Amino acid sequence: MKSDEVEALVFDVFGTVVDWRTSVIEESAAFGARHGIDTDWPAFADEWRHAGYSGGMKRVASGDLPWMKVDALHRMKLDEMLSDLGVTSVSEDEIHRLSYVWHRLKPWPDTPEGLDRLRTKYTVASLSNGNVSLLTDMAKNGGFRWDCVLSAELAHAYKPDPKAYETTADLLSLPTERVMMVAAHKHDLEAARATGMRTAFIRRPDEFGPDNPPPDLTPDSPSGVPYDYVADGFIDLADQMGCE
Repeated sequence: MKSDEVEALVFDVFGTVVDWRTSVIEESAAFGARHGIDTDWPAFADEWRHAGYSGGMKRVASGDLPWMKVDALHRMKLDEMLSDLGVTSVSEDEIHRLSYVWHRLKPWPDTPEGLDRLRTKYTVASLSNGNVSLLTDMAKNGGFRWDCVLSAELAHAYKPDPKAYETTADLLSLPTERVMMVAAHKHDLEAARATGMRTAFIRRPDEFGPDNPPPDLTPDSPSGVPYDYVADGFIDLADQMGCE
């Protein structure tokens, strides 16, 4: 694919732009230390992410839950996990702050420079299931810049629903073929491609940490259709796409 065949790059965020797991483990463990809570904090972070975030979105998609922001899904699961740990005496302010750790996730080291370089040729925007306020806070906290903050919230349809991708392209006033989805997760790229978007696979070998199976880093797509780009981070992607 020629790099001038796209005008905008839209990015998955959790795991692709930011290191969600390390950030959540660190803040959760600090919360536990302040309140005398002892548990396996890496496992706590994994459950919160997979059962709360991913599981919550599946419940919304199935109709088991009404549409709600990711902030609400995160808080609902956090309340459940703290209850299971027997936590009863922590203030609402403290629990609220912990639930907003997702607004303070640290970027991967290559994120700020890589995005800035890509912005010299393309419109760069988020396309996350995270809500707009969460994504805005995260970018300000992490010191990286979007041209615009877009979210599945604007479509009221979580990825991989086609409406999330199609609404994003429409908001950018572009056909899907002029937009490229950038993600570390192959299911996201497959869903984006099905709507006509181009695809860039970013390898993030450390997303799940040393105590979980590593992610699939092979360049092969499940459908057998090659990705337009395969890159080891955003600086590598910027190099490949001719961004100064």
